[in-house]
Amino acid sequence: MKPIDLRSDTVTRPSAGMREAMARAEVGDDVYGEDPTVNALEARVADLLGKEAALFVPTGTMANQIAMGLLAGKGDEVLLEQGSHVFAFEGGAIAALWGAQPRGLPGERGILAAAALEAALRPENDHYPRTRAISIENTHNRGGGAVWPLAAVRAVADLAARRGLALHMDGARLLNAVVASGTPARDYAAGCTTVSLCLSKGLGAPAGSLLAGPRDLVREGRRLRKRLGGGMRQSGVLAAAGLWALDHNVDRLREDHEGARLLARRLGDLPGVEIPFPADTNLVFAAFRGRVATDLVARFLAAGVLCNPEGSRPDLVRFVTHLDAPPPLVDEAVGRMIAVLRG
Repeated sequence: MKPIDLRSDTVTRPSAGMREAMARAEVGDDVYGEDPTVNALEARVADLLGKEAALFVPTGTMANQIAMGLLAGKGDEVLLEQGSHVFAFEGGAIAALWGAQPRGLPGERGILAAAALEAALRPENDHYPRTRAISIENTHNRGGGAVWPLAAVRAVADLAARRGLALHMDGARLLNAVVASGTPARDYAAGCTTVSLCLSKGLGAPAGSLLAGPRDLVREGRRLRKRLGGGMRQSGVLAAAGLWALDHNVDRLREDHEGARLLARRLGDLPGVEIPFPADTNLVFAAFRGRVATDLVARFLAAGVLCNPEGSRPDLVRFVTHLDAPPPLVDEAVGRMIAVLRG
């Protein structure tokens, strides 16, 4: 029995076409700015997001943390949603790397209201840190793949502009939001100072993320990338995978969303199973009432379905659909889980 891996959209493997593009990639030394494939990818993503420049980095965490280092310094404060990746899942890096103070606020499925953000701004007083930046996440992982409405992004961007704050968007799964909502990526990014985009999640590349923003800021970001050990030399082989993914794997995100809706519908029809959030994109959270998620995940694994406890409550399991788990495999995975639940 072949396992069906629904732990994350990071588990995908490069397709034959992507591997061929990687093998044919023209390369140079990117630390010298001489890798033509990296340069092409950076220009492509900058244009996609409507920004002056972009920087190719190894990981999404590095992209986010370079943004934090650019936008806030020692003793400054960054406002963000309390379940956001940059706050909850990046090893305390905002404080550890940059000496800035993150302040987590409650949101609705990870989406923050501009009014709540404004109410949280510190008064100008020697007792308080200076609020320098806001960070938002679209789609929001812990919100079950929630898509930010464009109006909500614009409201936060307007607040940031009015109060002299920088705004970062963690867009690791931004193209999932684009496909689900029909909103162009550059519209989401328009009011943001910086935007990150991950290639190794739904887009299926083996590695890599980008940080886009104003040219001078991205240039300074190259210095921070070097400081963090992110200069990758002949990284055109990875950039080629990203370019191939942008050409071939964006529209097909609809299939991942279809698989997630199928998974949510079939699990939600079972007695004792609650789907707390709509399957807006490719993440599905399922609460198995009266069961412990860690134990259930182990039993699903024995039946050939890989998934993870979500972590925010003891009975919640997270599933992620992706290009290596199309709807027919998702359907098969549900059948295996049903057998476990009834066993």
